[in-house]
Amino acid sequence: METKDFEQTLVLIKPDALRHSLTGYVLSQLSEFHTGLRFAATKIVKVHRMLAEEHYAEHKGKVFFESLLEYIMGASHYPDEAWKRRVIALVYMGPGAIQKIRDIAGPTNPHDAREKRPGCIRALGTLFPVKDASGKVLDERMDNLIHASANAGDAEREVKLWFKPSDLPPAMRIYSTEASKEHFYYKDGKLFTAYEAGSVCLLAPGNVAWKSDLEALRLLAKGQKAPCSLEAVAAKYLINEEAS
Repeated sequence: METKDFEQTLVLIKPDALRHSLTGYVLSQLSEFHTGLRFAATKIVKVHRMLAEEHYAEHKGKVFFESLLEYIMGASHYPDEAWKRRVIALVYMGPGAIQKIRDIAGPTNPHDAREKRPGCIRALGTLFPVKDASGKVLDERMDNLIHASANAGDAEREVKLWFKPSDLPPAMRIYSTEASKEHFYYKDGKLFTAYEAGSVCLLAPGNVAWKSDLEALRLLAKGQKAPCSLEAVAAKYLINEEAS
């Protein structure tokens, strides 16, 4: 089967799963179902704030947003052990990958998961109260062990947010790529096409990037509106960097 017939989906094994030593369990559940899916990429990620904000951009402005960032960044489960804060990010690939992984993960809400799909991964999760400074409960955060892309659009956005093309073997890249002809640098929320002291090189001539990222960078460099934010492109290049 050609790769054009495959789907890809992003899976994150979240800090609560790591904190409770459920990594092996999660991976075994994802493999024991014999779905025919393949690993296309995997990495251990120290999640920086920019990446967390972009991943949960749809929830920006909601009362639980800050708690959600602390959760995915690992601060909630490792408040005094920053060196343990990480997630395991994976790309699964194959026919029907998105729905197959979501079926294994189960409903987003752990209470629903236990009621409707006992035995699924998220049935082992919990709800965590979100409180204000006075201790008043404002909302709930779902500590549900695993993230799985919801649909094809989300999968493409999320795979491109967490992974560079070079993180995947060439034969497993299902999204369009292009070699950069320009330099692009990032510093303090700004994009540069020439080196600035303290800036991070996102791309140099010859580097292979997602075509959509390059198109966005070229528009942003001209001061024009792009389909995605600069941060959505830059975030992946700051993964596990000392400056992030």
